[in-house]
Amino acid sequence: MHDLRKGAACHDNWQRPLRDLRISVTDRCNLRCAYCMPGEVFGRDFVFLRHAELLSFEEILRVVQQCVALGVRKIRLSGGEPLLRHGIERLIEMLAKLNASDGKPVELAMTSNGTLLAKKARALKDAGLMRLNISLDALDEAIFRRMSGSSAAPATVLEGIAAAQNVGLAPVKVNAVIKRGINEGEILPLIRRFRHTGVIMRFIEYMDVGNTNGWRLDDVVTSSETLAKISALYPLAPLDAHGPNEVAERWAYQDGGGEIGVISSVTQAFCRTCSRLRLSTDGKLYTCLFATEGVDLRTALRAPSTDGAALRQRVAATWHCRSDRYSQLRHEMTERLPGRIEMSYIGG
Repeated sequence: MHDLRKGAACHDNWQRPLRDLRISVTDRCNLRCAYCMPGEVFGRDFVFLRHAELLSFEEILRVVQQCVALGVRKIRLSGGEPLLRHGIERLIEMLAKLNASDGKPVELAMTSNGTLLAKKARALKDAGLMRLNISLDALDEAIFRRMSGSSAAPATVLEGIAAAQNVGLAPVKVNAVIKRGINEGEILPLIRRFRHTGVIMRFIEYMDVGNTNGWRLDDVVTSSETLAKISALYPLAPLDAHGPNEVAERWAYQDGGGEIGVISSVTQAFCRTCSRLRLSTDGKLYTCLFATEGVDLRTALRAPSTDGAALRQRVAATWHCRSDRYSQLRHEMTERLPGRIEMSYIGG
């Protein structure tokens, strides 16, 4: 039996505690990034979830309340593009009222592509959002459009970043997925753009998430390559991690220009300390970004007989059975796992 007292630590098979919850609030996005929702797959004829299939905000809140009771301290809203979910500010207001077991407010963050952010930043901040991660893979317009599979412009994202900073959503973190042969030449322009601005620029190794992005190991620009390129111009010094479950390796410019990060999702697996549970748009729990199947919560949520204790037991049992460590085993596999869930469905 699991210890289901409020605040009691909930551990998986590898004794990893449940600390983080990623929530995908929509499976839709206004971009078609090649590494997430390639346009040739997610085209005009693609069938997205119907509104009735999505969890309501009230249903999401019920799940989050039980996750917080089991030890979750950080919530991140994602998608798809979360700003496409109508009334997202109301969900933020609901979640911002929650306190972790230590009595402190649960950290509430969001990952966005930034294209809709300029008009939304103030409302998000007022609703209780604390932090933002914004995706920006290139400053060059042609490269940005190739990476995003859209006609959007990087200037729109930059406007959103400025708006987020102006309303106090700080520090803003900007994430760039680097794919060899496409945007590795954007590493230094991005560095120059955000030095001395308070924005934390982070570079992510191109991951083999899902089954539609055509991933090859040869396309990966490693974090060590990225750091070597940056430090040749701007010497760096390592920074301590904020906590044991942090996935980004932190570095500071020696001249005081700020901080950068690298996320070595392929070359340096962080499965050993992974504390993330994921809630999909249609109410399934996934214990790994590379999972092939999830645990249905929507049916239970919509059953009149399911109370908070029953829901908490289901979440705890899901986490307790968890043994995922795909990234540690990736290089031992002879082929990719079939049927893996797409990142747009459970959030990055």
